[in-house]
Formats: sequence, structure tokens, C-alpha cells
Amino acid sequence: MTADLDPTPAYLAADSGPGPAPRPARPRRRRRLLLGSGAALLVLLAGYTTWSVNDPVRLTASIEIEASPDEVWKVLTDLPAYPSWNPFVVSSRVTSSGGRLEEGATLRNVLRDRTGDSVFTPEVLAVEPERELRWLGRMGPGWVADGEHSFVIEEIGDHRVRLTQSESFTGVAVPFAKGKLRSDTLPQFRAMNEALARRVEAVGHTDR
Repeated sequence: MTADLDPTPAYLAADSGPGPAPRPARPRRRRRLLLGSGAALLVLLAGYTTWSVNDPVRLTASIEIEASPDEVWKVLTDLPAYPSWNPFVVSSRVTSSGGRLEEGATLRNVLRDRTGDSVFTPEVLAVEPERELRWLGRMGPGWVADGEHSFVIEEIGDHRVRLTQSESFTGVAVPFAKGKLRSDTLPQFRAMNEALARRVEAVGHTDR
């Protein structure tokens, strides 16, 4: 008898039969690319947010008024009278407990420009009689859009003051609204200043 001989070489016989299929490398590469792109986007967003906060858009309008600081302050802080003369802040009232215009109080302001009315509920930051009134309004979370609005009264002569109305806008949405702020909002600063000057004069004549 002769032994049955397997003609298949040993090195082939050892490798015969189905083995585990190699894992494709493409999904791994895709995940790495997605993770890398996401990380880069987060870095860009963080940088943009930091830049927008540290580079505010500032609007300023000043006017000189023949009046004393006290006369201007009385008109500026007489919030219930705003609807009768103010073309910009057409309504303003204290909504926090106590109802007093003081640091920490909350206001409900209705602002008007050529596009219509907007309602904001700012927090009062400073109330310095005959010197400064300042509040902070927010749109969404603090990083979207903040506006710090101030009125500063400076005595520049005998019975003469300079009133400066300004606002600093910060947040990620602000750079996109820069043109609108300057074309729609800044003219309303000037309109309010001029109306306030006329109001101070009218009140002064009434008191005499």
C-alpha cells in the first residue's frame, strides 16, 4: 500500500481557509477628520467671541444745553414723562420691587427707531444725581449682545452743561449689526438729546 500524499504544499495548507477580514481604515480617518474639524471650529468660535467682547461698537452723541445739571437731571430721570417728549425711549418704568430708580433696579424700556419699537429690560448700573445714569441691557445670553447705555452730565460753564449719551455694544452678534446701529440707532440718540434740551427749556420757563 502506498500512503495518500497531499499535493498541497505545507505553507499553503497552513494558510488555507477563510481568515478574519481586515477592518477598513476609511471610517477611522473620517472620524479623525470630523473631530479635528470640530476642534478647529471651537477654537475659531472662542477666538471670535473673545474678539467681539474686547472690541465693542460704541455710539456717542453729545449736546450742550443752557441749563444747570439739576435741571437736566430732573428731566432725564422723570421716567413717567418720557411718552410726552422722548422720540427714542418712548416709555420707561421701573419694574423691580420698590419702584425706585436706583442701582440694581430693573427697567422696562420701549425703544423706537425707523424700523419700529423694541422692548428691553435693562439693569440699572449707576444713578449719580446730576452726573450719570447708566444701565445694561442684554439680548439673549451675555455673549450674544450686550449694550451698556449711559447719560453723562458735565457742567461746562455758568448755567451750561454738556449731555453725552453713549452706548457700548459687545457680543458675537454685534459686528453683524454695526451698520444698522449707526444708521438707525445713533440718529435716535441725537433726536433724544435735542428733545431733552427742548424739554429742559420748556420746564425751566414753566418754573420761572
